[in-house]
Amino acid sequence: MAKVSVGLRGWRFDEDDIFTDDEELKPLDEIPEEPRERLVRLVGLVEEPCDVCYLEHGEAEIHRCNQAEIVYGEPKGEVLLCPEHEPDLLYWFREEGGSDHAGEIEFGDRFHEWVAAGGEAPEDYGSVEHVEEDPDGLPDLPDQQDVQERVEENFDGERIDIVELAGGNGDDEDRLNEADLADSDIDLSTDYPTGR
Repeated sequence: MAKVSVGLRGWRFDEDDIFTDDEELKPLDEIPEEPRERLVRLVGLVEEPCDVCYLEHGEAEIHRCNQAEIVYGEPKGEVLLCPEHEPDLLYWFREEGGSDHAGEIEFGDRFHEWVAAGGEAPEDYGSVEHVEEDPDGLPDLPDQQDVQERVEENFDGERIDIVELAGGNGDDEDRLNEADLADSDIDLSTDYPTGR
């Protein structure tokens, strides 16, 4: 079974897990959970800047950042790199204790802290040679809108019983009444801010 990188080098997928025999991306509900999570995460990362460039230049000069080409770490704890800064991560991982954080969600945070404290690879520190057999032979990664549509396509939803989750049995005695509300600090006439 061939391993492939999609969108960014680093995370590798079993080709049979994510592509059909016609070399089309499988429907998301047919992709196993772990590769699906990485694939969905990749959609939001493919146009992001290199983390090290961003730490150097900041938001005000984001135009000076190289676009990321490589991803390491776990989803939501990943590190995005350009080829110029990949040796920094490899050095930190191999020589500065970064391997202690392998597989942890804090992996990216620990690397960012090391870089922010002035950490960098020696000038002659080598990188990984990435072999691209057929980079144009893979289908394009779907965009965020396409992924969202695919996620919602076969989603029927699931009804959640909040009372049951809270440990109640759904009896009338578990319900709040006006006296309970009057004795509480809840003000139902207040307009609370929302994030929407």
